[in-house]
Amino acid sequence: MEIRKNEIIPLGYGKYYRSDKIVGLEPILEDRGPARRTYVYVEGRAEPVIASRTEGTILRDLVVSQEELEASMAFDLLERILHEMERVGPMLRRSIREESGLDIDDIVSRIRRVISREGEEEELDQGVLFS
Repeated sequence: MEIRKNEIIPLGYGKYYRSDKIVGLEPILEDRGPARRTYVYVEGRAEPVIASRTEGTILRDLVVSQEELEASMAFDLLERILHEMERVGPMLRRSIREESGLDIDDIVSRIRRVISREGEEEELDQGVLFS
């Protein structure tokens, strides 16, 4: 797992901190209640911030799993390939297809479908998370 960089993490009741500035989480055991669930230790602050969200919820917002990281890297690579292939002109595309059988138009089309599906899934995930 890796800490999400430069993302704003909600702690509840209008409190937000950058993900890479949060250095520790501790559940509140005494006087715990709706507005008092977790002590959040933030870089540069002497005292912890009191969060209304649980430490588990905050932690899920803070970290990226290895699977998410690998998927993100794969989509970055696909976007790079798409960008580079879109720069290939029609005459060279035709020549490549005739010479090697590699159909750049087909690959570009397939990459666009994969990327657009990923975007749709992210929108659905966000809708589920925030409803």
